[in-house]
Amino acid sequence: MNHPKELWENTRLLQKTYPIERFHNVASHARIDDCILTLHWHEHMEFIRMETGTAIFYIDSKPYPLQPGEVLLLPGGSLHVGYAQSEGIIIYDSLVFNSSLFGDWLHDPIHAQMLAPFIEGILHFPVAVSLDTIWDHQFHEALLHILNELTEVKEGYQLIVKTTLYGLLVQLARNYRTSNHHQQTHLSSYYFANRERFKQLLHYVEQHYHHKLTVNYAATIVNLDPFHFCKQFKKLTGRTFIEYVNMCRVNEAERLLLDSEYAIYEIASLVGCDNANYFSKLYKQYKGVTPSQVRKAIVTTYP
Repeated sequence: MNHPKELWENTRLLQKTYPIERFHNVASHARIDDCILTLHWHEHMEFIRMETGTAIFYIDSKPYPLQPGEVLLLPGGSLHVGYAQSEGIIIYDSLVFNSSLFGDWLHDPIHAQMLAPFIEGILHFPVAVSLDTIWDHQFHEALLHILNELTEVKEGYQLIVKTTLYGLLVQLARNYRTSNHHQQTHLSSYYFANRERFKQLLHYVEQHYHHKLTVNYAATIVNLDPFHFCKQFKKLTGRTFIEYVNMCRVNEAERLLLDSEYAIYEIASLVGCDNANYFSKLYKQYKGVTPSQVRKAIVTTYP
């Protein structure tokens, strides 16, 4: 696949022998619709478990609302983004792991038949893990056990994490395997091809957010008419195309406000806003504060 570098997240998995990490994510002052997970992708698989607050995650364009205790399983290579659906503190854990964690089983015929198709992306687990059966409750308890082991890092925790996670994936494969293998492979290929076109567009936006970007021009990049493009883009990102462009501009403006000495009107121009007053209103709309307030806070923090 031709993945855009700007959306690729270089998720560090510290131990090559045991490529699995827990990332504890906290948004302390979230507002509804705040972006709590920027749009990106990585080659690793990932569990997301909501601990506090509510959010909605878009995984390859499909929305998944998440309540405390609920879990998503993201396939490797998927585009994903998340937005707050409640105010205040939002906390969620990301358990990120690479398929090479299970390299020991590569030549095991049962592994090759049962689990390898899921790990290699030929078949796909359901993204949302339900709580409808007794086994699902056991699954959540085991996932919490893995997260705790990765936090406490006691002697031999790597072996406990690896074997427990492998058992979970085998149980998932047992519950969700389908005999209609060829149909899934066909649908997967079609779907991934469509996703790649939008990755190219997102790459373009990341490079050219400071230029004037129109819906019509963006639609030509993915070879869709504007109407269908708008529907597909909203499904993928949870935002309209213009909202996404503005979010890119505001995120870059935030970086410049914090890390540069450019005047606010200069930053406005650098991110594609010719009118400084409009830029301030746009920034407050997305960040909840004005650029001037950001600069004043920096001066107060670092006299």
